Amino acid sequence: MGRGKIVIRRIDNTTSRQVTFSKRRNGLLKKAKELAILCDAEVGLIIFSSTGKLYDFSSTSMKSVIERYNKSKEDHHQLMNATSEVKFWQREAASLRHQLQNLQETHRQLMGEELSGLSTKDLQNLENQLEMSLRGVRTQKDQILTDEIQELNRKGNLLHHENMELYKKVNLIRQENADLYKKVNGTRDATGATKNSHLPTGFSIAEDLHPPIHLQLSQPQQQNYEIPARATKLGRLQLQ
Repeated sequence: MGRGKIVIRRIDNTTSRQVTFSKRRNGLLKKAKELAILCDAEVGLIIFSSTGKLYDFSSTSMKSVIERYNKSKEDHHQLMNATSEVKFWQREAASLRHQLQNLQETHRQLMGEELSGLSTKDLQNLENQLEMSLRGVRTQKDQILTDEIQELNRKGNLLHHENMELYKKVNLIRQENADLYKKVNGTRDATGATKNSHLPTGFSIAEDLHPPIHLQLSQPQQQNYEIPARATKLGRLQLQ
């Protein structure tokens, strides 16, 4: 009569559990030795009992087996990482190609091409998108023009102030030259004539300050082409 199948679960009885551990441990160690001898394999076996007792077996050296295991595990981990990285970039490349195709198709549709397969709703959405884009472009253009006008106004005001300062300095120099000319030539007038009647060319005592001219554009005024009544009367007299 054959032995019945054992349910694999924790044995509650302490004595039975210890007996089972000893039997299966010995069998496992025996299988490990046979595997190492028969198949020329490097085998390392480590067992800890429930009480913390250590049982081990190694076909060569437990240290060399562990070092080889760690190295093999590290190489395997790197290989898996490299494989995973290659797969990741392959997925990314496929996703980017798909996005590029969608963008190219959208661009062609925005340019008015390949519209035959679109429904009325799709065409309406495309039209709304174009209108929104156009509003954005116009807003940006207006903003740029406004900024440029403000910058030109600022530069114009700065140049105006600089021009006024230079104009004041020139007139001050002219006044100083005129006063100096009076002092030099005022005592030489022996005839009693009006002093300073002969000023050198380029000197002017009179004030010639003129504010800068502001040019503004205005709407053209409607010309009055009505013939004056007097001119009409003269024309009639000549005809008679």
